[in-house]
Amino acid sequence: MVASADGSAKRLAATLARSMPFFDDRGFWKRAQITANDLALAGVAAFEDLDELTIFADNLVPHVLRVDGVVRYDPALAARIDRGEPIPANSPPEREIRAAAVCACERLAALVGRPPREIDVWLWNRGQDRRYKARPRHRTRTVFY
Repeated sequence: MVASADGSAKRLAATLARSMPFFDDRGFWKRAQITANDLALAGVAAFEDLDELTIFADNLVPHVLRVDGVVRYDPALAARIDRGEPIPANSPPEREIRAAAVCACERLAALVGRPPREIDVWLWNRGQDRRYKARPRHRTRTVFY
């Protein structure tokens, strides 16, 4: 699959999504994109368009953005998350949370002049801090993240 992607991370992500249902996270392709990124980081593959990938939208990056005040949720949704209620996979609120994170990170990337995938890594690492772990993040049962 990597060879057939012909140096394109986006092409590899699309191939993974078409070939394996657990990569076909429509609109996000979190696992498909992170696979290309991880292969490049490991030195296994080189991609010309790696910096065109979006963030790897899951539940931690949106959480960090929320705790830091970059994104705000509807009060009812925020209350559900704070109570630890599950947000159903592929539901409008779940998709909106992840889409808001993608949009916010695209803007952050443009502001700081770094690719979104690097913003994702920075925010994911930031999310390991006690401050973020102390607050509930959205919970969703899914194979996509």
